[in-house]
Order: sequence, then structure tokens, then C-alpha cells
Amino acid sequence: MAFATLPEFLAMGGHAPYVWSAWGLTAVLLLGAVLHARFERRQVLRQLRRRVRREAHQAGRSGRAQPIQTSRGGSTNEA
Repeated sequence: MAFATLPEFLAMGGHAPYVWSAWGLTAVLLLGAVLHARFERRQVLRQLRRRVRREAHQAGRSGRAQPIQTSRGGSTNEA
């Protein structure tokens, strides 16, 4: 092992500020990317649900009810 003790490891041979800030920034950016992806996914799903509801409502008002695809592959006629 390159370092004999934990304090030597944490000091990184005098390069600790650079090394640990790089690790910290990397961790923050990765966490930010994951959180952003989750937020975007929720937003897209919410928009799709609204669109499906709006289209089903419009189809029901015009008298031409169309089957709505369910997540299991079947269809229901909910209009």
C-alpha cells in the first residue's frame, strides 16, 4: 500500500485539496445527473398522463370513443 496510516492517506502526499475536491465534485455531479434524470422522467410521465386524459376526454366528447392502451398490453374502452 502506498500510505502507511490513514492520516497519510487523507493528506495524499500534500495533494489532498486537489484530490478530495476532484472526488467531491465528481460525486456531486453524478448525484446531480441522477436526480435530474429522475425529475425529467417524472415530468415526462406526468405530461403523458395529462395527454392521454385530454385525448380520451376529447374522443368521448366527439362521440368516437377509442380504446386506450393499458400498461399490460390490453386495451380498455374508457371514454
